[in-house]
Amino acid sequence: MSETTVSIELVEKYLTLTEEARSKATPIAIVGADAERLESMLRMCDDYASDARHFMHEGDLVRAFGAINYSHAWLDAAVRIGLLDGHGDDRLFTLP
Repeated sequence: MSETTVSIELVEKYLTLTEEARSKATPIAIVGADAERLESMLRMCDDYASDARHFMHEGDLVRAFGAINYSHAWLDAAVRIGLLDGHGDDRLFTLP
């Protein structure tokens, strides 16, 4: 398998990585508009992860791979802008 092949194993690897990041990141004490923004970002993360699973089960691995990367990007962005605490984990997040 080449580096440019999207496989079920690759999608599953990134699903697992994103699930790990989702459970590790914790909300920073925020209120008001920032709390609403974080809720929206986490919903987008979860929705894209669900889409990734759906596409994977349908056999559309390219869309599954794209969706799980979008999912993780929502988490990464929330850590980067200070709505989530990534607990210093630079393997799972792009830290500020």
